[in-house]
Amino acid sequence: MPRLALYTFGVLKSPLAEPAPLTREFYDVGEAVYRKISRHPGHLAHAEAADGDRGTLFGADWGAWGEFAVPAWYSKGRTRETTALAATLSLWTGLRPAFDAVYTGVHRDALNRRYDWFERTEHPNHVFWWLPDDVTPTWRDGVFRLEHLHGHGSAPHAFTFHHPFAPDGTPTRNEDIGPKSDQVP
Repeated sequence: MPRLALYTFGVLKSPLAEPAPLTREFYDVGEAVYRKISRHPGHLAHAEAADGDRGTLFGADWGAWGEFAVPAWYSKGRTRETTALAATLSLWTGLRPAFDAVYTGVHRDALNRRYDWFERTEHPNHVFWWLPDDVTPTWRDGVFRLEHLHGHGSAPHAFTFHHPFAPDGTPTRNEDIGPKSDQVP
């Protein structure tokens, strides 16, 4: 059964090491959101540094998730002191569980505040793609697909919630994954 990979990427307004008050708030809220998402039905796994140090992105051992990578448009720092980004890489059973996790509960509350914490860019902030059951996505896969999405739009190998595709590559109506009436006001 295919699995769905999700890569997210955003550029923070200040470095994580010496953040402005709002960026510190993002980091604090993010910990709770991350724990909640990890327990959401349909969430299979997410990339974590092998030593558990979430403060180091570049140079950390990410195991099967590969070497940490960022899109070409990221121009801020790459050291522990200067890194100003938030990125995730995760696996899901399908679009519906991923949509529910992102657009309900504490993640939705955080998402509504994203421009307090993140710079506005003209680049996409997330990308999905389907994988065979025995494949683990890598950070480089996520970057490649996000950059492809930016340059070419949604396609079966790089798509968004707004223009989704089924595992067989056929377009899917986004109404099939939209909010359930009892979950989102």
